[in-house]
Amino acid sequence: MLRREFLIGAAASLVTPALADPPSPFQPDLWPPMNSRGDFIAWMQAHRGEDPVILGRRWDRYLEVLKFNDLWTPADKRAFLFTPREEFVLPADRDQAYVGHYLDIGFGVTITPPGTMGRMTSALDLKPGERVLEVGTGSGYQSALLTYLTSAVWTIEIIPELAARTRGVYDRLIGRGYREFASIQTSQGDGYYGLPMASPFDKIIVTCGIDHIPPPLLQQLKPGGTMVIPVGPPGAQRILKAVKQVGPDGEMKVVRSDIFGGAIIPFVPLSGGHQPE
Repeated sequence: MLRREFLIGAAASLVTPALADPPSPFQPDLWPPMNSRGDFIAWMQAHRGEDPVILGRRWDRYLEVLKFNDLWTPADKRAFLFTPREEFVLPADRDQAYVGHYLDIGFGVTITPPGTMGRMTSALDLKPGERVLEVGTGSGYQSALLTYLTSAVWTIEIIPELAARTRGVYDRLIGRGYREFASIQTSQGDGYYGLPMASPFDKIIVTCGIDHIPPPLLQQLKPGGTMVIPVGPPGAQRILKAVKQVGPDGEMKVVRSDIFGGAIIPFVPLSGGHQPE
């Protein structure tokens, strides 16, 4: 079934009142406290101008995510703590932004739980300056998370209305001072075929489920590059880390590993022209 076939209607605009512009623009050497809830909240209020109540919820979910080993490096942890997930859910769910389950964002799609997104991001092992493509922009949260790891982020979304709405979310946040999100290059189109004009990519992350690894995405991945992708039948995917290896003779092979140890994790299906009618 095409994702747009179970369209449930455009949701309300994601405009929410800003508490304050971030007083301190993000820089690679800007690090929040990571060992104390109170210190983290105070630091983020002073440097980012964010709501202390929501910051407390973000910290509490951060501790839960750490318990499940979903964030692997200091850089991954900082990215999680910096990203204002509450800006990427529907206004009615703002207070629920850091719950550990899926939330509806309209258009028949959801925002994935924080821990799942954290581990998928960690498995990418994204380094500063690397080029990364996200297939399935959705709410925009995943690409926002990636901006704290690299300044070269591309994302593609197949649903025109959702792509436009999320672009608007980025633009409003950029206007409020989250200038790191200006590094996100958005596109509307069929993500199965990637973004040939921007390729090759060092890393690719797919946030929709599919029963195979799309050949066009493998072609756009650099030798030695990593793709993280949910693979399996509808509603029963396993999240794979796929590393593209090319031998001296030019022969390519893909080395796969399961980042959740075989756990079934359902995703919205990757829709597009590759699907049978």
